[in-house]
Amino acid sequence: MGRHRGRYAEEPSRRTRRRRGRGGAFAALAAALVIVLGLAVAGVYMFGQSEGCGGSDIALDVAVSPELAPALDSVASDFNAEEHQVDGRCVYAEVRQVDSANVAFGITGAGATMGDTDSDVWIPDSSMWPRLVQSQAGDAVITETGTSVARSPLVLAELAEYADESGDPRTWTDVIPTSAPGEAAGSTVRVADPARNSTGLGTLYLVQGVLEENSPDAQTFNTHMTAALQALHQGASPDEEAAFLAFSGGTAEAPPVMVMSEQAAWRYNSAHEEAPARVGYVEGDTYYLDYPYIVRSEESDVTRAAEAFRTEVRSDEARARILEQGFRGPEGEVDTSVLTEDVGFVEEPPSELATPSEGAITDLIRSWNQLKMDSRVLTIVDVSGSMLAEVPGTGMTRMQVTSAAAAEGLQMFTDSSELGLWEFSTNVNGDLHYQETAPVRELQATTEDGTTHRDVIGGALASLEPLPQGDTALYDTYLAAYQEMSSTYRPDRTNVVLMLTDGDNDNPGGLELDELLSQINDMADPSRPIPIITIAFGPDVQNLEPLQEIAAATGGAAYMTEDPTEIGQIFLQAFSLRISENQTE
Repeated sequence: MGRHRGRYAEEPSRRTRRRRGRGGAFAALAAALVIVLGLAVAGVYMFGQSEGCGGSDIALDVAVSPELAPALDSVASDFNAEEHQVDGRCVYAEVRQVDSANVAFGITGAGATMGDTDSDVWIPDSSMWPRLVQSQAGDAVITETGTSVARSPLVLAELAEYADESGDPRTWTDVIPTSAPGEAAGSTVRVADPARNSTGLGTLYLVQGVLEENSPDAQTFNTHMTAALQALHQGASPDEEAAFLAFSGGTAEAPPVMVMSEQAAWRYNSAHEEAPARVGYVEGDTYYLDYPYIVRSEESDVTRAAEAFRTEVRSDEARARILEQGFRGPEGEVDTSVLTEDVGFVEEPPSELATPSEGAITDLIRSWNQLKMDSRVLTIVDVSGSMLAEVPGTGMTRMQVTSAAAAEGLQMFTDSSELGLWEFSTNVNGDLHYQETAPVRELQATTEDGTTHRDVIGGALASLEPLPQGDTALYDTYLAAYQEMSSTYRPDRTNVVLMLTDGDNDNPGGLELDELLSQINDMADPSRPIPIITIAFGPDVQNLEPLQEIAAATGGAAYMTEDPTEIGQIFLQAFSLRISENQTE
């Protein structure tokens, strides 16, 4: 190979030799050359068998999560210099920074990828990725070695300037809202997109575990989990770099909070020494990034080369370099001169939450993506005469309470969601029993004077006025709304009809239930679902069964409460349909 040439070269002899005859000299020289060449060949052969490398090198391609790559690149340099061999061939490890989700989706085809995702060894940031691969691509070569190269638990980071240093213990549900918007105030919690980031996905898993432990029933769990997912959506960034940027821009009025690994917090502080983050450890178990050593080849020479490098990364020298980069070792050990106490790091490793199963990981990602999909909702509000009745204990009419609750529910939608508003009773618009008060548009869209559609919807809700003599043309309005959403269907969105009413159908001569269901059945297309969700409230609702039949026919839901102030919480239950459907798939 050239690199060993010269190690065995001899210095020429300086002794004086007697002259020989030219013929004898040539013969002696020829004989000497034969001997020297023979010895040289034998020497090279012996060298290749004992100390040096013979034949071609084995290039071991090692794809590593970017934050771990600097430490392992240094380890690989030492490894390569030591000239480890397999069958007399030198093994050279080449460490490449590759995003963990990029590799996982490159194998499964379940998501967008960038660049080359093939490798001989893969060290992702979390065991969740190889488990996801095994569940979605069963024929993929994924050999778990049981080696955790490094570890880093998830913690809560706050800008030191605004950090809560009261010392009061906090749980994950203290930090992440699990109730309807407006019912609990708090900071926006920053996370990187859980669909592509282990820290974000680990955060969902943490919250799910706490809620499962503390929820009395499945409906409560689904409702609270939906609220948590929506809260995290508000603070989600596409990647860690964007999340860091959003986190660093926090103010005293909106103090930033971010879930990140210990090592990410150390990395953040290394780049933001002028405004560092303070680390906090939340009560209870936490999830660890565990950086598993995965072999992706079945070729004998490659697997043995991978085993040689695995031995190297488990050495004391390698571990010291890993700890220098803000990680914990496989047993939780830490370099306290790196993860320092002055910004909140602790030496004792937090208790650990086990890695979720393949099915749990898939369900979490699906739930996140389902709620991530923008909604397209036509909201219909009852303005019949009964909405003038006062809600006991509030000093407000049903109309006022409903408008306030609907405005609160408006906060659950992203700016890119589409919403529209109708009011209905009987003959509100000539012979029609319904009337559009705001078209279905993106909430971030603006009018000519710069008013956002979100504000248009909010203003329209606040200005709704009941018709004193109006009745409740419920079924006719359902049909018109279903027809409208069907004709304007958007396949890239969740298309929903949301009905708020305080009474049963009351429209003599109007559409009957069987006629409504028949016409909906004629229009319905399983590939273009339009669920109808009804929230019925007040003592005038005598029979929920017809509304349940309509819900069943469309894949929706029907809720009833005597207290319209509960509408906000029911909004969450309605949204949680996506989670409960996900769990039954």
